[in-house]
Amino acid sequence: MSIVIITGASRGLGAATAVACAARGMGVILTYNNNPEAAAGVVTRITEAGGRAVALQLDVADASSFPAFGLSVQTALQETWNRTSFDYLVNNAGYGLYHPIDTVTEEEFDGLFNVHLKGPFFLTQTLLPLIADGGQVVNMTSATTRVATAGVAPYASFKGGLEVLTRYMAKEFGDRRIRANSIAPGAIRTELGGGLTSNFEAQLAAQTALGRVGEPDEIGSVIAGLLSDDSRWINAQSIEVAGGYNI
Repeated sequence: MSIVIITGASRGLGAATAVACAARGMGVILTYNNNPEAAAGVVTRITEAGGRAVALQLDVADASSFPAFGLSVQTALQETWNRTSFDYLVNNAGYGLYHPIDTVTEEEFDGLFNVHLKGPFFLTQTLLPLIADGGQVVNMTSATTRVATAGVAPYASFKGGLEVLTRYMAKEFGDRRIRANSIAPGAIRTELGGGLTSNFEAQLAAQTALGRVGEPDEIGSVIAGLLSDDSRWINAQSIEVAGGYNI
């Protein structure tokens, strides 16, 4: 059984990815920051469908906590799957902030940086010795790296940095046959940034070729497919999953 770690998987895209991966027969370690009840709900949903999942607490903004998290992962792997390694890491945890450049504070900037770029960098570094050869890292980026959207400059900039980091991961991890790819969702109906207002959703839908915003499971299923052996020759790519946004 392959095992995947998905950060920020108590809700939204992370939860949808956890469920989709479990449906494909993967064991799931999902992380949450401050909502253990929601994480437990995802675990229950997976186990009631016949899968196996464990929820661990993790603050992706706090790199100093990563060594202890790595030990928790080792314990979960041994106790739940009798393994010392896992196969896939999905760096999904994140949050949105919608402020124009001239109003963004240094604290807000640093918060987004820590979660969306620094966190994935050092978490991957910490967990790399535990990733089995032939595994994969998937980084969650955003269609805002391609289409400039007023009010999300820091968020999009760090997601753009994560796309570049993904290619470097693919280059440097290649000797262990570990692939690295990024998924760039377009507008998705989640709670990120407080969710979409009806007017904003209608505006985004009008800019999308398929005429609507996406649903979380439409991202989760793509990630689960990317992790499968069917996609074994896809590497160092940024894959936009956006229904034809601003084309």
